[in-house]
Amino acid sequence: MPAAQPAEPPAEDLPEDLTRLAALHGVATSYRPAPDRTVPATATAVTLALAALGVDASTPGAVRAALAAREAELRERLLPPTVVRWDGGGTPAALAALPAGTRLRVETERGEYRDGVDGLAHGVHRLTATAPDGRTAQAHLIVAPARLPAPAPAGRSYGLLVQLYSLLSRRSWGMGDLGDLGELAAWAGRSLGAGFVQVNPLHAAVPGAPTDPSPYRPSSRRFPDPVHLRIEDVPEFAYVTDPERARTLRERAGRLREGVLEKDALIDRDAVWELKRDALGLLNEVPLGPGRRAAYCDYLAEQGTALEDHATWCALAEVHGSDWHRWPEGLRDPRSADTDRARRELMDRVDFHSRLTWLTDTQLTAAQRTAREAGMPVGIVHDLAVGVHPRGADSWAQQEYFAAGMSVGAPPDAFNSRGQDWGLPPWRPDRLAASGYAPFRGLLRGLFRYAGALRVDHVMGLFRLWWVPEGRPPTEGTYVHHDAEAMLAVLVLEAHRAGAVVIGEDLGTVEPGVREALRERGVLGTSVLWFERDWTGDGRPLPPERWRADCLATATTHDLPSTAARLTGEHVELRDRLGLLTRPLEEERAEAAADTAEWLDVLTRLGLLHGTGGDTGTSAEEAEIQAVHRFLLRTPARMAGIWLPDAVGDRRPQNLPGTWDQYPNWRLPVADAEGRPVTLEDLAASPRLHALIDVVSDAARDAARRRGGDRDG
Repeated sequence: MPAAQPAEPPAEDLPEDLTRLAALHGVATSYRPAPDRTVPATATAVTLALAALGVDASTPGAVRAALAAREAELRERLLPPTVVRWDGGGTPAALAALPAGTRLRVETERGEYRDGVDGLAHGVHRLTATAPDGRTAQAHLIVAPARLPAPAPAGRSYGLLVQLYSLLSRRSWGMGDLGDLGELAAWAGRSLGAGFVQVNPLHAAVPGAPTDPSPYRPSSRRFPDPVHLRIEDVPEFAYVTDPERARTLRERAGRLREGVLEKDALIDRDAVWELKRDALGLLNEVPLGPGRRAAYCDYLAEQGTALEDHATWCALAEVHGSDWHRWPEGLRDPRSADTDRARRELMDRVDFHSRLTWLTDTQLTAAQRTAREAGMPVGIVHDLAVGVHPRGADSWAQQEYFAAGMSVGAPPDAFNSRGQDWGLPPWRPDRLAASGYAPFRGLLRGLFRYAGALRVDHVMGLFRLWWVPEGRPPTEGTYVHHDAEAMLAVLVLEAHRAGAVVIGEDLGTVEPGVREALRERGVLGTSVLWFERDWTGDGRPLPPERWRADCLATATTHDLPSTAARLTGEHVELRDRLGLLTRPLEEERAEAAADTAEWLDVLTRLGLLHGTGGDTGTSAEEAEIQAVHRFLLRTPARMAGIWLPDAVGDRRPQNLPGTWDQYPNWRLPVADAEGRPVTLEDLAASPRLHALIDVVSDAARDAARRRGGDRDG
């Protein structure tokens, strides 16, 4: 573990009343950056977090009044806003605590009425409790399966991980698109035997000049971004009324694509969107046929107000810019008369953006269907970002659910002594609970329309998030807790309804009990080779048999060096060139080399590092990458992922945390060891990729035989 210790704010004794008030609202008054250390939160952090929850704690008198009001509220209420009932879990504590003789009446999701809570179908129902003294209360009742089933097949599934924008084909318009995703899934499923393809978040981005390229700071998590559309796959493209203009668009697309495929070129998302927006405007002039019109109308009806709000924001952003805080005051409220008037005036553009969202949804659904038809038991694994951009569509349309003046981040720890501020507004736990988690349910239901599995970024956020007050450093934040049981119940319920797998990204500092709670509900974790060490013992690499089974095991992620860069030490050289090292270069080199040597020694001792050179035609680097993946398949992990750039020796990380304009984050096409972009067609013909897949396939079969032998024995 790194020796550096986090900088701590000065110790501060919080008044007892403030501590009690904070606890009653789920606001932490301390945190633990390490198991043996507790750091107190500042009174300012706690007070500002409470203020964002609508609680005045600005003076001692205000604290006493708020505490008395909260205690009285909790003492007198019959039910909390949301109650969870798990299959086979017995009576929820909130119901068991009701006075004897309390009558329970349920209005189900289908509008049926029932007495009592036994035998209810899965769903989110409306519960009314009437006590013998005449008091009544209503609550949302979430009835959820006890756990999600393990991914099929029961033994092991391996697949590919890729940032979709980085995967260009000879048909792409300057960045990877949903047509490329379908092609990748069909090829990987049919020719490689892959069980899934995991991609980056495809959420709608905030338009700008330039657009923020990070897929983890979206405008909306509820709706996808039409920049991912394959234009030629839209049926109306065949019927455009201006073929000369269509030909010109194709020529522009060809030049854009060829430019990106030059060595050291970058993906220009804004140029891609400008081109596709022109093409989609042309397509919008083509009337939908009766069947297509009916399907579009069904989509509009199903998505309802959420889609109308999203499309309205997109239309208003075209007129007033993408930061809704700077719009005319009347338009900052999605429910105002001014907004309603503007929506009517811009109805053509609102319909245009609604139609683009529908087109994107249809291509996402087609990609998942293609993956399953290719034999993938899981299919496409989509990624749910931890939050949304403070200036985007979701923060405008759902602003009552966001904590004003707060940003999500991470506290100081041994890896980052200054903490982190991610610039994402957090949801208010109190208002989520009061709504029966309606925004969260809608978000998940939208994603599960076309996902075989969902990766939840920073899954610990279901339990608590580090809130950083606006204008303050991350060191002056504090944790605010969600009702984790309710958040998990919603996630399990919606995934179960979709028949989908859930993977939680649980890397880094994880609160005790979180991984256990996720495992109990069937949510898989994430294990990355270089981090899997015996941290409670000698710190050496964790033997494969000691890895957890309920996880997705990988060699790297989009935020980490590629395997080739780590094995060669090039990731250290990159950070040195960018001025990111906190220690002398030689110290960093030595530590990285020692870490790599230790892992290579493990691979050698296990007989996983096979010969190189001679008749094998395999370089030392390729052999080591193959050995790393043999190791992953030696673990009991239910899913194993291959970072697609690793298959061709790419040296460059897609994202280098701690950088902004110093490094081209989120803009690099998949490339070979020399930095030459590699198209999807090149990948399909790559001997290096096929050699790695052969290794993975053989390792998977060997692992299956070993498991079979263990069962027989």
